[in-house]
Amino acid sequence: MPTTFHEIPRTRPLTPLLDRANTPDELRRLGEAELETLANELRQYLLYTVGQTGGHFGAGLGVIELTVALHYVFDTPDDRLLWDVGHQAYPHKILTGRRERMASLRQKDGIAAFPRRSESEYDTFGVGHSSTSISAALGMAIAARLQGSKRKAVAVIGDGALTAGMAFEALNHASDVNANMLVILNDNDMSISKNVGGLSNYLAKILSSRTYASMREGSKKVLSRLPGAWEIARKTEEHAKGMLVPGTLFEELGWNYIGPIDGHDLPTLLATLRNMRDLEGPQFLHVITQKGKGFAPAEADPIGYHAITKLEPLKADAAPLASQKRAAGPKYSNVFGQWLCDMAAQDKRLVGITPAMKEGSDLVAFSERYPERYFDVAIAEQHAVTLAAGMACEGVKPVVAIYSTFLQRAYDQLIHDVAVQHLDVLFAIDRAGLVGEDGPTHAGSFDLSYLRCIPGMLLMTPSDENELRRMLTTGYLFDGPAAVRYPRGSGPNAAIEPGLQPLEIGKGVIRRPGSKVALLVFGVQLAEALQVAEKLDATVVDMRFVKPLDEALVRDLAADHALLVSIEENSVMGGAGSALGEFLARENLLKPLLQLGLPDYYVEHAKPAQMLAECGLDVAGIEAAVRQRLETIQA
Repeated sequence: MPTTFHEIPRTRPLTPLLDRANTPDELRRLGEAELETLANELRQYLLYTVGQTGGHFGAGLGVIELTVALHYVFDTPDDRLLWDVGHQAYPHKILTGRRERMASLRQKDGIAAFPRRSESEYDTFGVGHSSTSISAALGMAIAARLQGSKRKAVAVIGDGALTAGMAFEALNHASDVNANMLVILNDNDMSISKNVGGLSNYLAKILSSRTYASMREGSKKVLSRLPGAWEIARKTEEHAKGMLVPGTLFEELGWNYIGPIDGHDLPTLLATLRNMRDLEGPQFLHVITQKGKGFAPAEADPIGYHAITKLEPLKADAAPLASQKRAAGPKYSNVFGQWLCDMAAQDKRLVGITPAMKEGSDLVAFSERYPERYFDVAIAEQHAVTLAAGMACEGVKPVVAIYSTFLQRAYDQLIHDVAVQHLDVLFAIDRAGLVGEDGPTHAGSFDLSYLRCIPGMLLMTPSDENELRRMLTTGYLFDGPAAVRYPRGSGPNAAIEPGLQPLEIGKGVIRRPGSKVALLVFGVQLAEALQVAEKLDATVVDMRFVKPLDEALVRDLAADHALLVSIEENSVMGGAGSALGEFLARENLLKPLLQLGLPDYYVEHAKPAQMLAECGLDVAGIEAAVRQRLETIQA
């Protein structure tokens, strides 16, 4: 059984067996008796490397044995292995030729936090969002059939990812086409069942065995000749299995369900996977794992240890704990959480909705104070938005707390179910802009572009914590759909007014008067713009509203300045700067406009400051771009 560790090692552990298993081919040369020791070494090495870089590790610790067993039994990379959610895949990365590169995890030019096809042939499908693996594996299984290949497709779905509707759509389709594929549900108590034990393991071995499968097929051939006999036998089998195992739902969807089994029991895993490897049709294996397995603090607090920051260097009087630098002020998500509680105290119609982001979006206090008005719908963004629409139809006031990158998954519902019907739903959009080490799958790069084109949408971008609070109130009181997008992390520590005062809709504010150049800021780059303005004697405007745009203010700025500059942490294509350009063209205002924002490519993972510098959104980049454009105007 796994060895339990109580602290994260600060020096590289000795891993003699792991050193001999740099690739799955090398792993498969080891004897089965050596795999328990290998798993313990892998767990300790994972603890060490994540301690050096920071990152997700709770889910990875829970799939150590499963990862070893999968690469041992299946012929990867020829057999396709998909990880969902992607932060389970750190052990997979270590075993697939990237062990020595783990020190660069989530760092600029280093390996990614999630599986990426461009990074390794073993990463068969890129994963950032959840619940995509079954659809992708089904596509691969169908392709293998069309190509006459015997390769296998295996999807490992876990950490709550089976709650999304897309996963069930794929489960339903796979049985319809009788695909030869294996889905493994990694149930780590963030999902469904706890039914684990000797009987379950024994039944899994029996039900996945070739003997049972051949008997089942033989009986089918015989009974199919008798009218109705096979259907009666099949139902009897399903009901008998359903009395002992919780797989009736999957059986009814047409899957051969096996489990649940102990996901930390290597011998059982190996035997079951070998049995299921050669079975025909859609196969479903349910394994029970413990998030954070083998690291005592993570076992006790799986949510708190979902991810960690890197270990700070030890000082003489310091304890060996992971820590972060103290922030200057509250995080934007904290400001939202406090506002939600304050507004809920004033308005009993308010409800809070989140797709499995209670901690990240800071809904903890709200969920404790107003449990009957708090709804966590699990990883189901589409449902979250339409649920809010249904509530709004009946006079309830929903606030949907959602990450920018996750709202993309519910875009149809946002338009069709909320905006077309002009319903009162407020979207509190967290993690807008670049988010750092998690990379392009988690960056909120496009929300201004995909939201401002929706008729009737109120769209706001706060420049500090107090602006966020006031914009949330503005959006809540607005008659129709409204969105406030704000970044990850802390702001400039602006004084926060305790009241719930809204802003005048569609009005920007001049923060610094100047001449020649006007910097029109949409969001948190206001601080950088003010620094640039001091060097250029530029006007700085906190635009606040992307939609409706403060057209009167823009018209005045165009009349008094030689150059307008839009600044936003959003795709420069279709974003707030594009809104300015459209207005100038519509009004026939021939004025030079420099649009600064995120470039037309995916910005790779790095420190947030490094990413902003790459995009020219730091002080130096903004100043250089403005000076260069001024030279062309003056030439």
